Amino acid sequence: MSARDKPDEVDPVVAIYPRALPQVHGYLLPRCGSASVAEDLTAETFMAAVTANRRENPPVLTVAWLIGVARHKLVDHWRRVGREERGVAVAEGGCDGVDDPWPSHLDTEAAYAALAKLSAPHRSALTLRYLDGLPVAEVAAMLGRSVHATETLLMRAKAALRRVYREGEGS
Repeated sequence: MSARDKPDEVDPVVAIYPRALPQVHGYLLPRCGSASVAEDLTAETFMAAVTANRRENPPVLTVAWLIGVARHKLVDHWRRVGREERGVAVAEGGCDGVDDPWPSHLDTEAAYAALAKLSAPHRSALTLRYLDGLPVAEVAAMLGRSVHATETLLMRAKAALRRVYREGEGS
């Protein structure tokens, strides 16, 4: 019987849950743009923690570890959405407007709304790179792409975000 199986031991997931829940959900909500999706991904994150805690050598559960799991759950979600979109969508052409200067001041709410309208690959690349601040190489690794393909994806995603953002502000 291991220490975590003793009846008087507090389960590490149960112990961290009250403190970590708002932080994990708070990380996911602005990145996925939907409260219900954020709730589902938060639940998946804590279920992954329960599963990991049952392993022979469980990880030390910290908020940072849970946020890392949440990031992976979010990327998995975007991949599922992307596969669904590719199944029904017509391929988009080109990347017009790449040289347009980006506004120095953005309306945050409008920017998140524009981000939510982008395809899943565009959303995931922009979120990982600019909201999470990951270097391009890490974004590439998380998305399962080469660095060059990720740089191209980011360029197209920024152009798409500019276009959608400008349409939203009526200019």
